[in-house]
Amino acid sequence: MQIYLVGGAVRDTLLNLPVTDRDWVVVGADAETMIKRGFQPVGKDFPVFLHPETHEEYALARTERKTAKGYAGFAFYADKNVTLEQDLQRRDLTINAMAQDSDGLIIDPFGGRQDLHDKILRHVSPAFAEDPVRILRTARFAARYGFEVAPETMTLMQQMVENGEADALVAERVWQELAKGLMEPQPRRMMEILRECGALKVLLPEVDALFGVPQRADYHPEIDSGIHTLMVLQRAADMGLTLPERYAALLHDLGKALTPADILPKHHGHDLAGVVPVRTVNARWKVPKACAELAELVCRWHIMFHSVGELRPKTALDTLKKADAFRRPERFQTALNVCVADTQGRLHRENEPYPQRAHWLALLAAANETDTAAIAAACADNPQKTAEAIDKARLEKITPLQTAYKQALSRNGNNGSAV
Repeated sequence: MQIYLVGGAVRDTLLNLPVTDRDWVVVGADAETMIKRGFQPVGKDFPVFLHPETHEEYALARTERKTAKGYAGFAFYADKNVTLEQDLQRRDLTINAMAQDSDGLIIDPFGGRQDLHDKILRHVSPAFAEDPVRILRTARFAARYGFEVAPETMTLMQQMVENGEADALVAERVWQELAKGLMEPQPRRMMEILRECGALKVLLPEVDALFGVPQRADYHPEIDSGIHTLMVLQRAADMGLTLPERYAALLHDLGKALTPADILPKHHGHDLAGVVPVRTVNARWKVPKACAELAELVCRWHIMFHSVGELRPKTALDTLKKADAFRRPERFQTALNVCVADTQGRLHRENEPYPQRAHWLALLAAANETDTAAIAAACADNPQKTAEAIDKARLEKITPLQTAYKQALSRNGNNGSAV
């Protein structure tokens, strides 16, 4: 019985990156042997065991064969006679198909070490095409490491999409990979790889439709709406934003794909138009509530947030209410963070200030100085007037701030218009 460290732990060690999880492969053993040694069986589809002390996963060396379409359509075979190389051969990419023995020797039958050096993502064998999740994983690794996809691997991924393999992906696995990819250092690369292989059109057709849609050059020197979207996503990552914020950045401009051709490159009303496609994406991939709600909020209100310098005080107050800023101030702040990324996710605008964020928060803080409890008590005899009285008091609080802000913009020759 031989035990080998495999997969990501070996890869990241060679890259001098921190190793957070370690997976092991056991060659020359069976389930009975593992149980006798105190390992706890946990694998449902194939033999995986938890170490009695470290609780790390140890899997028996196995092979697999395709039995049906989709990522779940596999039969696994684990036996004492399955070799380490056979186990490594079933893995997706060469950089993930290396092992290390107890003496520290690297076993690398498929050239993963060289591909790490060359910064290439290359499939191990034609069996890569049997699991459509590998399309997403490859794109995710590109987002993590900034590596290029080998031409032959990209060709294979394109063939998989053409053959309908991506259509068989289930929502939970797609979201799992998308969420991981969005949180990588270069999420833009994930979307670029998915688009190049054709999977973006299958998985996120609403995002794919943005490419080739022009925008006004004075607001968007990058012109293309799809390129702008990826720039905003990448800016959100560079800012260290959370998963809900990055997801909202990806979907914030979906309405631009629906703009009538006769008004291009203007996009009047794209904030409203984008709400339905955002909801469609959320439903398709069973997106968690926090991500789904923020994406819809940002899509619907980002133009109003950008344009605060053009708003009357009452309109600004109405926007705070409709954006649920009083009840959910933390979410409101995250929406403004995405608006910063939207402003800076443009060609040569990476460091552009976004005073709107501080001003919206100042308006909210001023409005929150209103003693709503006292107003409610004063309206006890006529509760129907409570909301109206609170609005009036809040408006009195924010009007001086909004007036001063608009005057300052006017003096500086800036009308605070939308991006």
